[in-house]
Amino acid sequence: MTYITEERQMIRDTAAQFTDEVVLPLANQLDPVKGKIPRDLIEQMGELGFFGIKAAEEYGGAGMGCFEYCLIAEELSRGWMSVGSIIARSNVDGLLALPAEHRERLVPRAVTGDFLTSFALSEPDVGSDLSGIKCRAERDGDYYVITGSKYWVTYADGSDAIMVFARTTPREENPDKPYLGLSGFLIEKPRGEMPKKCSGSPIPKIGYFGWNTYELAFDGCPVHKDFLIGEEGLAFKSLTSGLEIPRAHTAARSIGCAQGALDVALRYAQERVQFGQAIARFQDLRFKLARMATDIEAARQLLYSVCDKIDLGGRCDKEAAMVKYYAAEMAERVTSDALQILGGAGYTHHFPVERYWRDARLTKIFEGTSEIQLRIISDHMLGR
Repeated sequence: MTYITEERQMIRDTAAQFTDEVVLPLANQLDPVKGKIPRDLIEQMGELGFFGIKAAEEYGGAGMGCFEYCLIAEELSRGWMSVGSIIARSNVDGLLALPAEHRERLVPRAVTGDFLTSFALSEPDVGSDLSGIKCRAERDGDYYVITGSKYWVTYADGSDAIMVFARTTPREENPDKPYLGLSGFLIEKPRGEMPKKCSGSPIPKIGYFGWNTYELAFDGCPVHKDFLIGEEGLAFKSLTSGLEIPRAHTAARSIGCAQGALDVALRYAQERVQFGQAIARFQDLRFKLARMATDIEAARQLLYSVCDKIDLGGRCDKEAAMVKYYAAEMAERVTSDALQILGGAGYTHHFPVERYWRDARLTKIFEGTSEIQLRIISDHMLGR
């Protein structure tokens, strides 16, 4: 099967050129000092249509699929994984679940990158087991009042809204089905600020720079009932049934990180001279580079297959778990090998390989840990 059509090649080439000319220079400048992704970069991405690649044409989007979305994400992540991640913040699918008045107002803005969303899902005591969410949303007339803590909320300050998942029905009412009673809400806010009655503090990360990741405390934060996402109490179903694209996206980001690290290692190996010759002449290093390239291409072809299945419709949660697991594990291994090829130079900020290494490590954790992916895969094979 030929996955890369002429149109897809043009999309990939556009993203690759933008990465080489804009993203990489900024990443090399800003990541070492933990600088933030500049707004003008986001605006350029919007002009190129990156935020609206999956959105319907009626909203100004390209009406394409997961395949094109992941092609762009891989190339952007080859420059800086944070930039490859920010395209998901358009959150068009979530906005489409709003009433028509808000949907028609916000989706066209999201398609251009002018309305970006952060996600408040995890909590200090809640990671992979979302049924343990404790943050509450209590109905009070036309409003819900949100109280509780959230963790790992990336871009909470710079976004235009926060999508919060909270419990609208006490867990005690459904002791045998704790996943019931969870609801999603969109809280609009001024860019650069937190919502009313919500405070936050940045989490000191070791990577994934370019934006801050927050712990948030909601203390009676009001949100109008019109900003309930979908049906009350059924958010868990929508969350678990819509994970294929985010996991494919994470696989694409993993592959981009690995490819970026390989590119650096390959150039360095041809320039670095030891014992009278370029280290690329040594057989062990040549074979290491060959294995790295093979691992990347294997993950890429698996991703293409998964994206194709997603775009054809239907569930493919096992395959999405497979590519997320394989690509993330591969990326950590390949970026580590790339750092080893650079030796001491790789352990400095003089070369971007350490950025790829730090960011690749995160891909084994977010969007479901590697262990969660293995559980999903084995459950399909052996039953729960």
